[in-house]
Amino acid sequence: MPADHPSDTASALDAEALRFHMKPTPGKIGLAATKPMATQRDLALAYSPGVAAPVRAIAADPDAAYDYTSKGNMVAVVSNGTAILGLGNLGAMASKPVMEGKAVLFKRFADLDAFDVEVEYTDPDKFIECVKGFGNSFGGINLEDIKAPECFEIERRLREELDIPVMHDDQHGTAIIAAAGLINACDITGRKIEDLKVVLCGAGAAGLSVLELIKHLGVKDENTIVVDIEGVVYEGRPGCHDRLAKHAIKTDKRTLAEAAKGADCLLGLSAAGVFTKEIIGSLAPRPIVFAMANPTPEITPEEVAEVRDDVIMATGRSDYPNQVNNVLGFPYIFRGALDVRATEINEDMKVAAARALAALAREDVPDEVANAYKVDRLQYGRDYIIPTPFDPRLIYWIPPFVAEAAVKSGVARRPIDDIEHYKQHLARRLDPTASMQQRITAAIRKEPKRIVFAEGEEPAVIRAAHAFENQGLGKAILIAREDVAKQNMRELGLPDDALEICNARLSEHNSEYAEFLYKRLQRKGFLRRDVQRRVNNDRNVFAACMLKMGQADGMVTGVTRHSNVVMKDVKLVLGPAEGGRVVGIASAITPGRTLLISDVTVEEFPDAQALAEIACATANAAKRLRLTPHVAFLSYSSFGNPPGERTEKIQEAVRILDRMGVDFEYEGEMAADVALDPDHHRLYPFSRLTQPANVLIMPAVHSASIALRLLKSAGGATVIGPMLVGLEKPVQIARLGSSVSDIVNLAGVAAYDLNTVDA
Repeated sequence: MPADHPSDTASALDAEALRFHMKPTPGKIGLAATKPMATQRDLALAYSPGVAAPVRAIAADPDAAYDYTSKGNMVAVVSNGTAILGLGNLGAMASKPVMEGKAVLFKRFADLDAFDVEVEYTDPDKFIECVKGFGNSFGGINLEDIKAPECFEIERRLREELDIPVMHDDQHGTAIIAAAGLINACDITGRKIEDLKVVLCGAGAAGLSVLELIKHLGVKDENTIVVDIEGVVYEGRPGCHDRLAKHAIKTDKRTLAEAAKGADCLLGLSAAGVFTKEIIGSLAPRPIVFAMANPTPEITPEEVAEVRDDVIMATGRSDYPNQVNNVLGFPYIFRGALDVRATEINEDMKVAAARALAALAREDVPDEVANAYKVDRLQYGRDYIIPTPFDPRLIYWIPPFVAEAAVKSGVARRPIDDIEHYKQHLARRLDPTASMQQRITAAIRKEPKRIVFAEGEEPAVIRAAHAFENQGLGKAILIAREDVAKQNMRELGLPDDALEICNARLSEHNSEYAEFLYKRLQRKGFLRRDVQRRVNNDRNVFAACMLKMGQADGMVTGVTRHSNVVMKDVKLVLGPAEGGRVVGIASAITPGRTLLISDVTVEEFPDAQALAEIACATANAAKRLRLTPHVAFLSYSSFGNPPGERTEKIQEAVRILDRMGVDFEYEGEMAADVALDPDHHRLYPFSRLTQPANVLIMPAVHSASIALRLLKSAGGATVIGPMLVGLEKPVQIARLGSSVSDIVNLAGVAAYDLNTVDA
């Protein structure tokens, strides 16, 4: 067995990386079956004799492999190890950890299965013949870490000789991300790309691909100069291979310093320290500098800042703004290409990916993305011209652009008929909450509602309200002082008239609300002046009055106060819905399973009657969310074993539902593992649940909270909520300090109104 640590001379990071790759299982990838393999019948279908049916179908029509095998979701990551990262030619087997890492990235970011294939041949002809021999087993080929100029010929010929997408990511991945950044850098500096004067330093595979792609975007040949290790590439310079020679121009400049003088854009894909401060100082006003050498750029942002402060800069490093990271490109490009069964990845598809990335950077950035990078805010501008790799929107934003470009350019074998449906499908691949959110969104767009955002001066709330309106989900109303809200809008880059603002103290409805509230509370210890003060100063009270009096349809609050404080304020104005009970419901979602858990916020120790009513409210919410409720009353015991006094109220709750004659399945008391077990009828054949439970009624708030947090932290569930149901008007209370996305989601829930009886 090898040691689990390197020699004493290796760095701590090296030691950690070696342990990471070795334990608990060597390597980073494995195989998981997508079909059940539990019974003899499963095996008969998966292998002999059942497998003969798809074999015959594919023999008759090779494209049927997309229907009956995993080909359409599988990429081969292929290398011969002749240019591994910045380490050079270390051989095919040494490239295996990198190729496994690339396979992991395909799965993590685009839900594509990928397997590494290391080819021992360094001769291009032998390498090409080898890959041709197995290539069509896969949906696409990602070439990686193959040295130039051989990589150009290898990619060209494999693209010609295979009818699946083939892309050398070292070339085109960098090119696509850099092109996206350049589009936005030109926008920010007020330049037209066709007028841009560009100097490229570094004429390897990546550098030349960047140059060719930006020329495809509009950069003119005569406005570009290429510089390699021997100096400027000029017409007639001896020793240039064909790919390099086609970018030679007629010029008397011979050095990088001469070429860079007065240039608008300096692109570096060369080596550390190549760009001097003098070179940076000689560039045109508001220059664009992409120093993309790894791990150390041609010049650091700190060094640039010592010379001038008008530079838009990008590097390949994650610890600086504007990282040119290939993971922004290749997973989503292959995702879009494979989803339309493209025969190749062409220039139109690369340009589409670049333009899509550029457009995404101009959208409002979710808080969770900023939090992941430990910054307060990411906003389109000099320090944010390229999306970040962990932006969750990439999966459903980029592939549709690529797929549409494949269709328009004639290389798609299966066009996408409904692009919106395709986007929703992509979102669901990596986000288990997407399906529920899409149902809510689709419903409320058909009938937009007026949602009041009670804490309307908070920047996060303003952003959420603007996103709610901008997505066509309804009308947003901020409860705020006009001057404060408008100032915050301007600071967020929004017009100060972007949203409707209602000042509680100055509202024309102020007296009406106070009179209503006084009549409601005058026998509960409130004087008229107490009520007036509440209406004037308490935005939750005022917002709840808007709902009660019909000036709004729903309300979101809670970002700045604890939920129990907010609930007391709201209950001064709003009571339970007729015949209903106020309940806090959370949705815990994992791939393949959605659970509604109740009550998580309101009733601390519900009695039997309360448990029965909570079950009814939660079952109705499940129906509203298009779930068929299978309700389980949870306990530490199952059907009286072990016995205990705490189970008696649960048993009584079941009897109450029996007498009520409700229209949903329910059972209990049950342990959690029994409720979720599809085969629990083996031990309990009398159980009334025909499916595993998806609505879990907890015996107390503390058990609900514990279960929910365990599901989220240890079980990997995505949690939505708590969602409030049972008030006479739709009110949703966000958690203290909620993100913009959370607030928008709860505003959608308020507009959807979980109290409504499902039609």
